[in-house]
Amino acid sequence: MSLFWLIVIVLAIAVAGYVVGRARALASAGGDMRILHSLPSYYGSNVAMKTAVPAFLILVVWLLAQPFYINGTVSQMIPESAVGEGSSLGLVMAEVRRAATGLDNAVASGQMTDDFARNARADFNDITARLKDAGQIVTSQITQPVMRAAQSYRIMVSTGNLIMSIVVILAAIAGGLWGLRETNKDFRARNTVEKGVRFILIAAASIAILTTIGIVLSLVFNTVEFFRLYPATDFFFGTTWSPSFSGRGGSSELGIIPLLWGTFYISIVALIVAVPIGLFAAVYLSEYASPKVRAVAKPLLEILAGIPTIVYGLFALLTVGPLLLSVFGDGGLGIMKAGTAVMTAGLVMGIMLIPFVSSLSDDIINAVPQAMRDGSYGLGATKSETVKQVILPAALPGIVGAILLAASRAIGETMIVVLGAGAAARLSLNPFEAMTTVTAKIVSQLTGDADFASPVALVAFALGMTLFVVTLGLNIVALYIVRRYREQYD
Repeated sequence: MSLFWLIVIVLAIAVAGYVVGRARALASAGGDMRILHSLPSYYGSNVAMKTAVPAFLILVVWLLAQPFYINGTVSQMIPESAVGEGSSLGLVMAEVRRAATGLDNAVASGQMTDDFARNARADFNDITARLKDAGQIVTSQITQPVMRAAQSYRIMVSTGNLIMSIVVILAAIAGGLWGLRETNKDFRARNTVEKGVRFILIAAASIAILTTIGIVLSLVFNTVEFFRLYPATDFFFGTTWSPSFSGRGGSSELGIIPLLWGTFYISIVALIVAVPIGLFAAVYLSEYASPKVRAVAKPLLEILAGIPTIVYGLFALLTVGPLLLSVFGDGGLGIMKAGTAVMTAGLVMGIMLIPFVSSLSDDIINAVPQAMRDGSYGLGATKSETVKQVILPAALPGIVGAILLAASRAIGETMIVVLGAGAAARLSLNPFEAMTTVTAKIVSQLTGDADFASPVALVAFALGMTLFVVTLGLNIVALYIVRRYREQYD
């Protein structure tokens, strides 16, 4: 049974429980609602809640726990000889899961029967050939231990899903019967439902925290797996980025320093463009512009924030790059060799960041109390002096936050870099040379031909973890600056 239909069945049982519970409550009161402790809808909601919540809780826990159990069980079937040099048991398990998915797809497309896919005595070369003919195998070859483990993995997943469906449906029915049993005119249904809703809301509020923890753990586990295959010192201190997709990637040079340099260099160029323009625009809109001008200019400026980044990337590739090449290329100063360069991506990214800086800074400046402006004017200061000596210092924590938010946005940008800056990983001070960033290489490493048995694919997680730590450090610095200046102006 598919997950979709399982959820539909549980919801149907919950709806039926709501209807029956409401009717049972009215029947216990002889049809007179005034005798009931709570409204009839609360009795129905109590039955529906006790039907759906335990069932969905079991479903979520089962879906989280089953992969760990199956992976642990199947991994014990793989002999040590199947784990080659430069690989690991976790990476071989990735091949097993991929082969199991290929078997499922081949059965679904009619390339083979389910009995044939489950047959442990079937010739694995025959199975491999059929999977390749169906376009299901992405690795160059598949070994017998991997194929046998994939068959066992597939059987265990199918059995586990069947048991899960039965347990979840039984839990839903049991919960509904429990709710119906306690339904009577004296039952405090409203109190029970409100308490249950409270716990549901707490669980919903916890999803963001749990999601963050899950993201971090996924990065950590895969990063640790990468450093088991590739030296950490070579990764963090290497000055050459040269991944090789042959074999297991043993000849690859995966130094992150050129990528970090390109990331920070392009981000600095973007901030040099965005911060002055955005800040000056915010000061004008908040202090000098008339209400009519502000009502038109602010929405027009914020339209920039709604433009997809791929459009900015095309703008960099087709317009800004050729324009810079005509000025700084062979037809001009001769210092630029191609349209893709740090300056191209930095300028376009700076344009994209202007609304982030201007809109947030404008809101912060408008939040400065009017009494501070009036006091400055009362002491004889001009408008420009008030802006420079009173408003901007008071709004500085928020402005710094806006700038750092723009910096985080610049560091995480991908499409503008891919189309505007090129793909060369190099260390250079020339802003008119092509460079690349960490995010661009994460995309290229996960969309290439390497499988997850290779460090050149796992390196994407190490890059992501590094980027996460850098962004976290940036936010910590921002928090320190905000607190320091906030104490001064509170």
